[in-house]
Amino acid sequence: MMAPQIYVTFPGTAREALGFYAVVFGGELSLHTYEDFGRTDGPPHSIAHGVLEGAVALMGSDAAAGEKIVRLEGVRLSLLGTAEPVVLHERFNKLAVGGRVVDDLAPKPWGALDGQVVDRFGLHWLIGYEPGPD
Repeated sequence: MMAPQIYVTFPGTAREALGFYAVVFGGELSLHTYEDFGRTDGPPHSIAHGVLEGAVALMGSDAAAGEKIVRLEGVRLSLLGTAEPVVLHERFNKLAVGGRVVDDLAPKPWGALDGQVVDRFGLHWLIGYEPGPD
């Protein structure tokens, strides 16, 4: 199945942010600087392109001069049912460090467990799952 790829333009924090997501989600992280790509529209050691490949795929870069940075409104990155419950709880807790819990990952009236967190880099995550049989 083909799905959209998330590509985030960070305000000079791409190395830190993508490293954080690699810790949260695991996977293989590759980072390429402006210097690596021969770009002169940003500081040489800023990230021109970074890729996290694994259970959660994410790409990003540091904003070049004049580029807009990430500002999400009305958008949540959904991880509903994408892993075992214990893994989803771990990811939720790690994303919450330095961020803001919008809604605890807890049972909801419709029977599922879900919650929302905005991480310290401004990405809004929706995480949840259907409980298994007792």
